[in-house]
Amino acid sequence: MALLRGIFWIALFIFFTFCFVVLFEYGTHDFTNGFQKEFSRVKTFVLKQVGKAEKPKK
Repeated sequence: MALLRGIFWIALFIFFTFCFVVLFEYGTHDFTNGFQKEFSRVKTFVLKQVGKAEKPKK
C-alpha cells in the first residue's frame, strides 16, 4: 500500500510540475492551448525515446 501511495504522490508531483511550467511559459490567458502544445511535445519526445530503446543494434 505504501508503494501505491508513493507512486500516486510522484505522479501528482509530475502533473503539477508540468502545469506550473505551462503556466509559467504561456500564462493564464493561453493555458489550455499551451497545455496541449507541451503535452504533444512531451508525448513525441517520449515516443521517440522508446522507439530508440526498442531497436537492437546489430
